[in-house]
Formats: sequence, C-alpha cells, structure tokens
Amino acid sequence: MVRLNVFLLLAVVICSLGVVTSQHKARKIFQALEVEQERARQLEVEFGQLQLELSTWGTAPRIEKIAREKLKMRTPETERVITATSAGGLTR
Repeated sequence: MVRLNVFLLLAVVICSLGVVTSQHKARKIFQALEVEQERARQLEVEFGQLQLELSTWGTAPRIEKIAREKLKMRTPETERVITATSAGGLTR
C-alpha cells in the first residue's frame, strides 16, 4: 500500500509540473503573439503613411514643378502641338 501511495504521489507531482510548465509556455507564447500583433498594427500604419506619401509624390502638379525647375522644361506653344488620333492621322 505504501508503494502505491508513493507512486500516486509521484504521478501527481509529475502531472502538476507538467501543468505548470504548459501554462508557462502558453503565457510566453501569448505574450509573443501580442507583441507580433502590435508590430503588425505598426506596419499597417506605416504602410498607410507610405501609400499617402506615394500618392503625393506622383501628383501632376509636383511632376510639372520638377519638370519646370530641375529639367528646365516648358509647355509647348499651341501651334507646335501635334495630336495623334486613333484612326492613324495627325492633326494640329
């Protein structure tokens, strides 16, 4: 009977340690999950900011300003503009 009690006590202690260990691992994994979710939120905010910046960089007024200032380009006179039509002809 004493052997059975010692065996059962040992089994209870081993199971208890298993439960404590698994709970500890679960808490650590949950904490890591929360950290990664926060990082994902930060990346979503940064992505939105980058999309806004990209749309700003590609606006027509900004491109025209750079063309005028840095590349010294200018709008051609109306009589020098030639338009291509879908029928293959050119018009002035």
